Amino acid sequence: MTLRKFLPLFAAFLCSLFITIGCGQAPNIATPPNGDNNADPIVIGYSNWAGWWPWAIAEEEGLFAANGANVQLKWFDGYLDSMNAFAAGQLDGNCQTLNDTISFAADAVNGEVVVLVNDNSAGNDKIIVKQDINTVEDLVGKQVAVEEGVVGDFLLTLALEEKGLKREDVVIVPLETGAATAAFAAGKVDAVGAFPPYWLTALEREGSKELINSAAFPGAIPDLLVVSQQLIDTQPDQVQALVNTWFDILAFMDANPQRADEIMAKQAGVTIDQLQLLKQGTRFFTLAENLEAFSPGNNMKHMPFAAEKMSKFMVDVGFIPEGPDLTQLFNDSFVKTYAQSQSQ
Repeated sequence: MTLRKFLPLFAAFLCSLFITIGCGQAPNIATPPNGDNNADPIVIGYSNWAGWWPWAIAEEEGLFAANGANVQLKWFDGYLDSMNAFAAGQLDGNCQTLNDTISFAADAVNGEVVVLVNDNSAGNDKIIVKQDINTVEDLVGKQVAVEEGVVGDFLLTLALEEKGLKREDVVIVPLETGAATAAFAAGKVDAVGAFPPYWLTALEREGSKELINSAAFPGAIPDLLVVSQQLIDTQPDQVQALVNTWFDILAFMDANPQRADEIMAKQAGVTIDQLQLLKQGTRFFTLAENLEAFSPGNNMKHMPFAAEKMSKFMVDVGFIPEGPDLTQLFNDSFVKTYAQSQSQ
């Protein structure tokens, strides 16, 4: 299964608008943990996505230690590797999307619980179409290449449903995202669902254009900090320290944008200019947006609603055999505790 993942090097992207995705490499362990060195650190995985690069700021600027978080960050070049490691109990927490958390929830040996929203995809996921397709309705009967069950497929489904259509109204061509964009660029299909940098390759096709992107569906593709239920049960203070640290990271980014960008660019292996490009379409979540995301509601801005919709979608397309128990998937107590501390 190939999911959203990114290479740490993007130089070739500026030259040719094509990047080969790096995966399956052994993870690199970050520098020694911050915090109380008398206890074993909690190990948090993260990988190359713009919404997760800021964790490197906490390490570089001592923000973990300032919040009493005894953390060892573990960097993964392959996003899928990080999810497999977390599900197998080799990590205490990991950075991953909501749909991927649902995919792995049933198999996670120590449980998986969402405690924080880092960001939302706000345009980074797109449906790219050929020249004569101008509306979502024009997709009916057309061949659309997507990697089944992942974010591009989900975005396509949302776009169709908004217009009263169904996924079955288009001809799904199931391909891994890189192969899907290559097929579109070669003129073999009519449209493609993709995330960066793949949609850049899709746009190389003459006359191609963006039809819709994830900004049209706020909350549909959230990127999260997920920890094990075991960690919550045994070290809730460390989970709270992690959440507190994240909001200190955001404050640091606001107060020190140049230094923050330098740290993130170094961690991602990109230039500052490339960093700015890849930050576009990524919306970091404020405290208020976190509280809203965890709350019940009837639209995609509310994660409980979004999770039900995603779970049904993945079952319907055969990506997972059955939906997991979602009743214990979210724990908003740590974000709420932080909010209370700020109101005092």
